[in-house]
Amino acid sequence: MGHRLALDPGASALQALASHCGAARVAYNWAVRHVLASWSQRAAEETYGVPEAERVPWRSWSLPSLRKAFNEAKHTDPFLREWWAQNSKEAYNTGLSNAAAAFDNYAKSRRGERKGARMGRPRFKSKRKAPPACKFTTGTIRLDDRRHVVLPRLGRIRLHEDVQPLADAIAEGGMRIVSVTVRFERGRWFAVLQTEERNTIAPATRPGTAVGIDLGVKTLLVMADSAGEVREVANPKYYDQALTQLRKASRTLSRRRGPDRRTGQPPSHRWEKANAVRNRMHHRVANLRENHLHQATARIPAEYGTVVVEDLNVKGMAGNRRLSRRISDAAFGELRRQLTYKTQRHGGRLIVADRWMPSSKTCSRCGVVKAKLPLGVRVFECDACGLVLDRDANAGHNLAALAAAGGETGTGVAGDPGPTLVVVPKPRGAKQKTRTARTRKGTGTRAAGATPRQGTETRDRRQDTMREQLALW
Repeated sequence: MGHRLALDPGASALQALASHCGAARVAYNWAVRHVLASWSQRAAEETYGVPEAERVPWRSWSLPSLRKAFNEAKHTDPFLREWWAQNSKEAYNTGLSNAAAAFDNYAKSRRGERKGARMGRPRFKSKRKAPPACKFTTGTIRLDDRRHVVLPRLGRIRLHEDVQPLADAIAEGGMRIVSVTVRFERGRWFAVLQTEERNTIAPATRPGTAVGIDLGVKTLLVMADSAGEVREVANPKYYDQALTQLRKASRTLSRRRGPDRRTGQPPSHRWEKANAVRNRMHHRVANLRENHLHQATARIPAEYGTVVVEDLNVKGMAGNRRLSRRISDAAFGELRRQLTYKTQRHGGRLIVADRWMPSSKTCSRCGVVKAKLPLGVRVFECDACGLVLDRDANAGHNLAALAAAGGETGTGVAGDPGPTLVVVPKPRGAKQKTRTARTRKGTGTRAAGATPRQGTETRDRRQDTMREQLALW
């Protein structure tokens, strides 16, 4: 389990933290340069006609190989030799392990063994863009008292909050610190403790009750349980509340002399101050949003034994230029992630409804599916049985009914397969909308059996996905 603790470091601690994180970045860039140099040399020798057996050998990117090569180079490289002893070995190990993982992910992506978008070659980390981070796995790692943490080479650093309950759990033997990662994010330094501990969280208070959760922008969560109760969680829209101040801060920043990478012009002090003011506003919005999501998602698995959520195409929904800002502010993806691990932590079940399930257009009483239900229509009216209900509450009842349909789900224990996707077919057995083939202007109808253009088919699929998600939501 992870515990994120905010730090209040002094001047010397700030310098040491920045030095260790910079050392991790330098080690990562050194490892990338070390491996890619052999690749470039072999490519050049191939163009010269050098036989395969006589070319420069491949350099391994495994962590032991990179460690051995770095330990040899730090005594001979003039750049590394001057300052490598100022930081802990864990800082350099962080960069080397990240580089080894990056090359492994690239190789697996090339072989088709890695899910997701195809990855490119590892690139160098920029001092200006890369988030500072460093991981400690060995050495002295402990909570000194209720307000300090002790890390290797960094020493004793003050914490922003009281961690006496955490220190007591470690002292009693119910928790053990495995590693600590220090990172700088949202204008603060944090220490993230990765621990092994006993599961002391009580199970759900209503283990036999299922709840269906419908996500939205106007109302963040509409929960309808199997007992017939409907509750809502409002969407505070923190970004919209701060939008006026953010626009004013952005206008002020635009009138200052900022950095120019083309000419090498450094930013003015007034630009740096204005940029810090604007960044603090963004950080505050992010912190408020995160706090609200944690509070909302903590209560649901603690009460219900079965949680049913939608499998929304958030990326496709955010492509709507009229709703993209509010959809991003609602953070549907983060809410789904928190529900997943918190449900497993409480020993509950999580059901993920199929993406094409018409939860909003299906009557929760008789099961009749409407042909169309525009997003502007907020009340569901069934033409068959006469049910009149809020569309989000109707969708919640349909989602909660999936738990009674016999879907097998994970239990949250170790080795469990996790959330199971329950596929609910559409009325006519179709998995998605039927797309009509489009033709180029002036070419007439496409001949039977002709293959549509790849770009047109992909664009049609993306547009249909966005329309379907907006209709369901």
